[in-house]
Order: sequence, then C-alpha cells, then structure tokens
Amino acid sequence: MPLPTDTDRDRLIIPALGPFYETVAQPLAFVALRIAVGLMLAIEGWPKIMAPLAQVGFVEGIGFHPGWLWSPVLAGLQFFGGILIAVGLFTRPAALANGVMLAITWWFHVAHPYGDAFLTAAGIDALNSGADLFTPEAKARLVGGGAAFLAQVQEKAELASMFWTGGVFLFAAFGGGWLSVDRRLRKVF
Repeated sequence: MPLPTDTDRDRLIIPALGPFYETVAQPLAFVALRIAVGLMLAIEGWPKIMAPLAQVGFVEGIGFHPGWLWSPVLAGLQFFGGILIAVGLFTRPAALANGVMLAITWWFHVAHPYGDAFLTAAGIDALNSGADLFTPEAKARLVGGGAAFLAQVQEKAELASMFWTGGVFLFAAFGGGWLSVDRRLRKVF
C-alpha cells in the first residue's frame, strides 16, 4: 500500500518536481508540523507544570482518581511529551500518550458544552440597561446572554481538540520522520 507521502510522478503536471517533493518539500513539511504540534503542547502544558495540582478538581470531575496523581501526570505528559515530539525523540509513545489525552479532551468538550448563557440574569439586565459598562462590540457578542458567543467558543474548542488529536496521532503512526533524534537511534518504537 502506498504511503500518503508517495508521489506518483506520472500524475504530476511537472514530473521533474517529483524528486523535490519527495526529498525536500514533504520531509520539511512533516518536520514543521511535528515541531508546531510539539511546541504547542509544551506551551499549553507550561502553566500546568507551574501549578501541577491545579487540575485536580477537573481530572476528578471527568473520572480520573486520584486527582492529586493524575493532574501532575497529565501536566508532565503534555509539557515534556510536547518537547519530545518537537525534537523527535521517542516520538511514537509521546504522541500516542498525548493523543489519548487529547481525545479525552475532545470528548470532554463535546460531552460538556459551555451552555446557553455567558451572563447571569443580572448581567443581561446590566447589558440591556443602556449603561456604559460594555463596548459596542461586547454588547453585540453578549446579546441574549452571550449564547452566540458561547456557541462559537464551543465550536472552536471542539475543532481545536480534534485537530490536535489528529496531529499527534499522525506522529504516533509515522514516528518522528526526517530530522528527528529518533532517526539517530539504533532502535525506535
């Protein structure tokens, strides 16, 4: 079965570009995506590393007990796993573990939507009072308690989680690729 990176030169409009795609464009694109995915995981994990027990209530709320154990484990997984993915070291296991974590994150966003209102009844009254508490842009976003705004935030949370989950599972399947530390090791996962 051909790999997604295989280039069928007979189908290329300019067949002479085939070697460039195979030896330069595809490997560099793969490396750029691996670095971006890994660094984004590390950046998102940094605040969790700085406060490793901050997620105790959250992780217990989605069924991971004890939270005092899982909160720092997930913080380390995201931060250090992101760094491993970015440099391409132990890429497959780091990506697989983060893929499972991100799939759970996606499930959480789908199963626990933000809701129908951003503002309380008092907030809606303040918005409707005509007072200068809100900018015109904020008033437009918060009409009806902010339902349209929350729907947009919900959609972005679900789509972002789905994108990052797919991204790390790509590296779990294909490994670090070209220009990775894994390529220098005798054996890889």
